[in-house]
Amino acid sequence: MAIACLFTLLSCKPCALALRGPWPTTLLVLRSDPTPTSSPSTTSNVPADGLPLPQRRKAIFVILLGITLVVLDGTIVTLALPSIASAFGVAASTSVWIITSYQLAVLGLLLPMASLGERFGYRQVYLGGMALFAVASALCFVSQAFWHLVLCRVAQGLAGAAVMGVNAALVRQTYPSHLLGRGIALNAVTVAIASVAGPSLAALILSVADWPWLFAINVPLAIVTIVLGRHHLPVSMPTQHQRFSSLDWVLNIAAFGLIFWAFDGLITHGFANGQLTDSGQISAAALAASLVLWIWYVRRQRKLATPLLPLDLLRIPAFSLSMGASICAFSSQMLAFIALPFLSLSILQQSPFETGILVSVWPIAIAMTAPFAGRLIGRVPGASLGLFGMVTLAVGLGAMAAMPLYAEMHWRILALLLCGIGFGLFQAPNNHIILTVGPKHRSGAAGGMLGTARLTGQSLGAALAAGLFAFYPPPAATHGPQWAFAVAAVCALMAGISSILRKPAVPAAADQGTIKT
Repeated sequence: MAIACLFTLLSCKPCALALRGPWPTTLLVLRSDPTPTSSPSTTSNVPADGLPLPQRRKAIFVILLGITLVVLDGTIVTLALPSIASAFGVAASTSVWIITSYQLAVLGLLLPMASLGERFGYRQVYLGGMALFAVASALCFVSQAFWHLVLCRVAQGLAGAAVMGVNAALVRQTYPSHLLGRGIALNAVTVAIASVAGPSLAALILSVADWPWLFAINVPLAIVTIVLGRHHLPVSMPTQHQRFSSLDWVLNIAAFGLIFWAFDGLITHGFANGQLTDSGQISAAALAASLVLWIWYVRRQRKLATPLLPLDLLRIPAFSLSMGASICAFSSQMLAFIALPFLSLSILQQSPFETGILVSVWPIAIAMTAPFAGRLIGRVPGASLGLFGMVTLAVGLGAMAAMPLYAEMHWRILALLLCGIGFGLFQAPNNHIILTVGPKHRSGAAGGMLGTARLTGQSLGAALAAGLFAFYPPPAATHGPQWAFAVAAVCALMAGISSILRKPAVPAAADQGTIKT
């Protein structure tokens, strides 16, 4: 939770001085261009922006296809790790680097790629990222050594960071202001479904082919995205011309990478019999070093007019509180997503089919709820939607934690349905605030922070889950998932508190209209 607190504290001036030292469907979004309502929050001084409808449809398809590919790639290889470990003769623990290398590369490079989008144009960075993604996927397909595959996954992570870093900015440029809420909701639904669809798609591919084909399928889809994107994505002019030194990039990558490596190591392997292990001492020292690195990095960024780490945006209370809420919400979601299959498969000994039903309830509920939440943007304050959504999520997670171990399956489905509804009500309005509360020329930085919040929350949630499972080994393993759901409920409540603390924001630029936070 350290970074969640950091984003919230940066909105506080004394802390900064201390550092200085009704129901819409997906098809309706694509098909129609309804007349905006008379609500002043959505139609006041709305400029003629966004793409015309015929081109908008094609641009939406390209944007969603690209984000689907890079989000899927973060989880699609999970099911193939045993096969990859066997093929290269490495330990199971070593094979996890296939996933970790991709995630760390994306997390460390999201903000630099978003900055490149502001400097060279979002379309150019997006297409360059997809081109690199295609090449890196092809190299993964032909890899003959384990560490060669890991390096190719790092290249995929660089490409994924380029696509994710400018994704939200492209969404903002594609939709007119009065439809932006729906566009953000559709994007959120796509990311939510892609985040959990990886293992299912992998199972389908592995039933007819070997693991290298998990990477091969990316190549033709990436090429299609590039060809269509060249013709249909909005063309943007550079919005800032400040150059960042290589030290800024290195500090950004090291600051994010080191703190998560240290935090994960401290939680999962840092303690034994109530004492700090040798590995824990190394992790604790690395965590302390990462905090020093963060202080240096932030002090250096404060001297820049348009910093790589967007401190100018984090000084906006609504932005920093929304970032903190997003980190807590995604931590909550990841805790639940890790605990659920462990509970179903390992403890309850349910079939893969039954587990699949449970895992699918959450994203299906998000897909049903997020478009409705997108329609409410501008009509209902985002703080109210965020609080209601996170309280609903906390109730569902609390029910999962308190439920008897062998409760009927339909009760678990009902609880998970509440979780998905709550998350769906929260995500789109919160994303809308992050993306629009700052000036439009900083859309790239805001979009980069949007992805950073998601990945930060997911990484923290995974580390917390690993720590809980390590603390409750067999025969007490049944307590691990229960505590994971309980901690997830607390994270959801923290997200709700961050949401309700937001005050109505004054738009940063005239092109934004009136924003209800």
